[in-house]
Parts: sequence; structure tokens; C-alpha cells
Amino acid sequence: MSEQMTEHPLLRRRDGHHARVTYEELFFDLVYVFAVTQLSAKLLHGLSLTGVIETLILWFAVWLGWQYTCWVTNWFDPETPRIRSLIFAVMLAGLGMAAAIPGAFGERALVFVLAYVAIQVGRTAYIVWELGADHPLSANYRRMLVWLLIAAVFWFAGVFAEGWARIGLWAVAVGCEYISPMFGFALPGLGRSKTSDWTIEGGHLAERCQLFVIVALGETLLATGVTLSHAESWDVTVLSAVLATFFGTLAMWWLYFGTSSKEATDTITHSDDPGRIGAYFHYVHAILVAGIIATAVGNDLVMAHPHDPLKLAYALVLSAGPGIYLLGSATYKKVVYGVVPVSHIVGAVVLAAFIPLAYTVDLLTMGWLTTLVMMVVGLWEGRLRRRRQEAAPRHAAH
Repeated sequence: MSEQMTEHPLLRRRDGHHARVTYEELFFDLVYVFAVTQLSAKLLHGLSLTGVIETLILWFAVWLGWQYTCWVTNWFDPETPRIRSLIFAVMLAGLGMAAAIPGAFGERALVFVLAYVAIQVGRTAYIVWELGADHPLSANYRRMLVWLLIAAVFWFAGVFAEGWARIGLWAVAVGCEYISPMFGFALPGLGRSKTSDWTIEGGHLAERCQLFVIVALGETLLATGVTLSHAESWDVTVLSAVLATFFGTLAMWWLYFGTSSKEATDTITHSDDPGRIGAYFHYVHAILVAGIIATAVGNDLVMAHPHDPLKLAYALVLSAGPGIYLLGSATYKKVVYGVVPVSHIVGAVVLAAFIPLAYTVDLLTMGWLTTLVMMVVGLWEGRLRRRRQEAAPRHAAH
């Protein structure tokens, strides 16, 4: 990073050590525990094509609000009073946004959009103001601000539309915010940013993504625990459902933290272009966490109605959640290791093959089948990781 950038009083001090995640950032993440819970509940009560698309749009909004803030706290020191105050202001707006999620496509559309646009535009405008015109990061944030303002037009336009018109306008808004970084926030007259200019602290960014995965996995356990606490009796069926959902969540944890998270931190830290790898991480984690949220919905169904016959919608969500997670994990490991893990592709194919079972088994059986697939993939990946670790000293010796 240039000397001019390190002189700014709000920027993190780069001393060659891993920048730690601050208590302000951990406190900020608590709002997103609530947001993920709200998204799971919305999907659970809206298992239709329209419901899935609405939840997906809202998920991308939740993720983008967190992601853009995460990049701010990667560059700027959250322990300085002004950045700390910014984070807390974003938290307050985030709380309103999350609370409005159940009615975002209904009576609370305006509340949701006001809160969300306040997060995205307000935070970015503040950073532009703090940096001034001459700072090396200013041009990037000015381009970002313009794209967020363009997206805001579609967010507000969607408030005054209904049904599929609102879905279409909000999908365009999400696209503006999600895709524009891929092109460096390119704009006529303002140029474009290069990932090589995004001098991020790679280890910090990787850790922030990892903590969000913990938040999402924690929500799946929370859902299981809440349903268990409300059960009339803890019989064999209920306990079997608990084990199925718990081991499924444990398998997802292992596939992420047990087989790739440490190497991911090394990959981004030692990259020649950490900004590019950091951008990849954020795109991939949107898919990963979407899979976890869908899996949490499947867990709720298994816990609440273990012996109910398996409808097509239930089969789709029970297979799609782990399947999306595996595809996201496969992409993540392609970034980390440079190869797509065969185990993940095989697992996703098997999960898809379970969908025709919809009319022959109950929810509990389907829950165990998907859990067993995830556990087998986890064991497969664990074995490959041990082989990589054993091979590393031999390569170093040569």
C-alpha cells in the first residue's frame, strides 16, 4: 500500500501481521444472525417458485450489505471512533432491514428498501466524504457510490410495483450491486477500478468470510434446538431427526473448516493480487451460505414433520440445500487449490438423483439420506487433505 494511504487516520495500520477481526465487527455480525434466521423462516413458509425467488433476492441484499461493509472494515480501522460509529449506524439500519424481511414483498417493502439503501448508499457516501478527492481509494469509492445510486433507483421503483414487476426491478438492483465489482465499477468518465488496486488485508477478509459461515451454520443448529424444545415428547423419531440434522450440519462444517479454511487464508494472503482473490471469496460465499440457509429450512421440515410423506417441494429443498452448498464448496476449493473436487460433484449428482424419491419415502428418511451423502463427501475430502499434507513435506524436500 502506498505511503499516502497509510497516512490517513482512519485506515488500518499495515505492519506485516495478520489484521485481527475486532469486537466491533463481531458485534456487527449479530444483526446478520437475525437476518439469516428471518430468511430461513421466509423460505420455510413460502416453498413455491415465487417464494424461492423472493428469498433469493432478499438473501443477495443481505449478503451485499454485509460484504460491502466487510470491505470497509478491511481498509478502515473499526476501532477509530468515526468508523466505529459508522458500523453501529449500519447495524441499526441492518436491524430494521432484517425485521422487514417477512413483509419485504408486501406491506413492508418501503421499510426494507429505506433501511437497505441507507446501509449501502449512506456508508459509501460517508467514506467518500472522509477520503476526500485526492486519496488513492477515492476514485474506487466514487464509482461504487454511483453504482449503488443506480441500484437504489431500481430498489425504490420496485416499492411502487407489485408481484413479478417488483421481483424484476429488485433483481436488476441486486445485479447492479453484485456484478459491478466484476467490472471494476466501470463508468463512463470515471474509469474503472483494478483488483490490483484493492490492497486488502487477505487474512482478515478470509476470516470474516469464515465467521459468516459460522453464523449461518449456527442458525441451522438454532433451528434444530428450537424445534426440539417445542416437541411434545422426545421419542425415538424426534431424537433420530435431531441426529440427522446435527450430523448434516457437522458435515457442512467439516467440509469448510476441516478441509480448506486454513489453506484459503494462505491462498489469499500470499496471492500476487489479493483483491481479485478476495472478490472471488465473496462471490463464492454467497452461494455457500445460500446452501446453508436452504439446508436449515430442510432441517426444520425434518424436525417438525418427520413422518410426513415427501412432497416434491420438500424433496427439492432437502436436496437443493446440500447440493448448492457442495457446488459452492467446489468452486471455493477451485479458488484455493486450483482443481474442482470430484467428491463434491459426485455428491451433488447423488443428491439430485434423490429427488425422484419424493413420493416413496418420508421426510426423516430423506433427511438421513442427504446427511449420509454429506458425511461421505466429508470423509472423502478429509482423506484427500491428509494426502496433500503428507505430500507437502516431500515436495519441499525436493
